[in-house]
Amino acid sequence: MEAVVCYYGTWATYRNGLGKFDVDNIDPHLCTHLIYAFASIDDKGTLKSLDPYLDLPDGGGRDNFGKFNDLKKKNSSLKTLLAVGGWNEGSAKYSTMAASPTLRKNFVTSALQMITKHGFDGLDMDWEYPNRRDTVHGQADIDNFTTLLKEIKAVFDKQGLLLTAAVSSVRSAASQSYNVAQISKYLDMIHIMTYDMHGSWDSVTGHNAPIHQGEGDEGAIPENLFNVEQSLKYWIGAGCPPEKIALGVPFYGRTFKLKDANDNDVRAPAAGEGISGPYTATSGSIGYNEFCQKLQTESWTQRFDSLAKVPYAVKDKDWVTYDDANSVTAKVNYAKSLGINKIMVWSIETDDFHGVCGKGTNPLLRAINTALRK
Repeated sequence: MEAVVCYYGTWATYRNGLGKFDVDNIDPHLCTHLIYAFASIDDKGTLKSLDPYLDLPDGGGRDNFGKFNDLKKKNSSLKTLLAVGGWNEGSAKYSTMAASPTLRKNFVTSALQMITKHGFDGLDMDWEYPNRRDTVHGQADIDNFTTLLKEIKAVFDKQGLLLTAAVSSVRSAASQSYNVAQISKYLDMIHIMTYDMHGSWDSVTGHNAPIHQGEGDEGAIPENLFNVEQSLKYWIGAGCPPEKIALGVPFYGRTFKLKDANDNDVRAPAAGEGISGPYTATSGSIGYNEFCQKLQTESWTQRFDSLAKVPYAVKDKDWVTYDDANSVTAKVNYAKSLGINKIMVWSIETDDFHGVCGKGTNPLLRAINTALRK
């Protein structure tokens, strides 16, 4: 069954101008699954809203949970999930919760309650990451995560609810966090975050989400490279069934500042973060909706890495790696060649949802749908 799994970063409602994105801006026909990001947990392991005013109807709140799930009235086959975790949440509280049978039970009970109360069809676990970052229990996280998923699944199956997870992509990270074969048993879909492969934290430029070994990778050991091909090879080889995988596609780019404007290829020396966008205002990254406007109004040199199958652009000392309709199409086609028929996107609020760049509304999401159904 093909799937287009769309994350919705709910904080986009607070952006200015053309960057502001609400539930009303979601086209419910371009995704098979919509994921509301993010909820959190308290120190008792109880699932809770991170923004009660936005999420809930109480006390004059905006009831985004309700509006989000009402999208199913426009598309009866649409499934909605609530994501818990995310990068900003860190690992510590999830490490603590997963290590305790009592806290796990609280989590499962409260998750079931919140999901059914608000009309979601399932839960997406986005613990970033077991046994990494600010973990409390270290390697014990690996088995504890499996146990947690097993316990959620046992309860969810009785209610016909979905359980999915967002996971790190590259071997060097994923092999520290997961027993792949075990978690694959309990998850309906596994959203592999095949992006942030390179960024301004590196000393040289590199692609955010290259499909294959690219320019400047000559002589490298393939398994050590960060790209879609190696990530999928690792996950499938470690025991994840291809039919459960949703390949992650980024709707944003990563930005670098070059050390020398004349040395501007892939793997050129870089000195930190480049431009940021007017709406997302996040150093070192830029939404597709922001960058496609810059490409039209400023003098960027656009290039294509024919090996990695992704574009990049250069202007003076600014260097940007991003995805466009051609590269997301190539990703879908590559996924299909491996027996993967699900694509996950992070995230719909940075597609060109207003269609200001002349390629129609939601051009990246439409390109994915077209390629997947071919």
